[in-house]
Amino acid sequence: MLNYQSVAEIVELAKDGKLSDVVLADQSAYMEIPESEILERMKNTLDVMRNSAEEGLKAGLRSVSDLSGGDGHRMYQFASKAMPLSGLFAAKATALAIGIQEYNAAMGKIVAAPTAGSCGILPAGVLTMMEERGASEESAIKALITAGAIGMVIATNATVSGAAGGCQAECGSAAAMTGAALVEMMGGTAQMSAHAAAIALQNQMGLVCDPVAGLVEVPCILRNGGGISIAINAADLAMAGVESVIPIDEVIIAMGEVGKAIPESLRETSLGGLAATPTGIAIKERLFGDNQG
Repeated sequence: MLNYQSVAEIVELAKDGKLSDVVLADQSAYMEIPESEILERMKNTLDVMRNSAEEGLKAGLRSVSDLSGGDGHRMYQFASKAMPLSGLFAAKATALAIGIQEYNAAMGKIVAAPTAGSCGILPAGVLTMMEERGASEESAIKALITAGAIGMVIATNATVSGAAGGCQAECGSAAAMTGAALVEMMGGTAQMSAHAAAIALQNQMGLVCDPVAGLVEVPCILRNGGGISIAINAADLAMAGVESVIPIDEVIIAMGEVGKAIPESLRETSLGGLAATPTGIAIKERLFGDNQG
């Protein structure tokens, strides 16, 4: 697959257009297949996201560990019936992000975006744009292409692995990808998408990866809910004309350096953070016994 070394180079090619137009054309030429075939593949990806959202919002959903399930449903019901402080759009997106991550914990089929541990953020944003703002399926598919390009650059110049860079590399990257995608769906320019990605990623900088009992449930699921909120805020800021002082490519490199500096105990080893709290340890002992290292 064609790889990009920087977001800046894609923005330069797109000028005042969309990132997805550049990426779609480039990938079509590189893979020697029609753009329509790439769009069809991305439609299949969108369909998996739709199904994971539908299944994730079911009230009876539970994970194998019984640690999670049903919170996406609760949040969606609250968003639909109450007046959430975050607003209807953000509240529903939060419900989807949590529900999809709960479906992942229940061994459902999801799209790693960019990882399984951050799989709820991007689909939550894109699907809520379709449901609440009437965005077309075509715009959603192209937004996924834009998100993929951002993720590609992050993976090239830093990391999207929690084990290598903490949760900032997973939920942070997903928030950056989603912020860029949302801006495109709202009609923003490629440069605005880049600013949204930068704003989202810097607001997740330093986030550690500390899964309780080594499972992608606590606090991973609720961090997906937080990640979509950050992505939405970043998209709004970019659309308002707010620019990130530090360019996205420099933010990405900084995130990678911060990831290297995060102690091993806070990089998916479950040796620190919330995993090392009394409750976290008790959960691990309940699930796996007290003789586990």
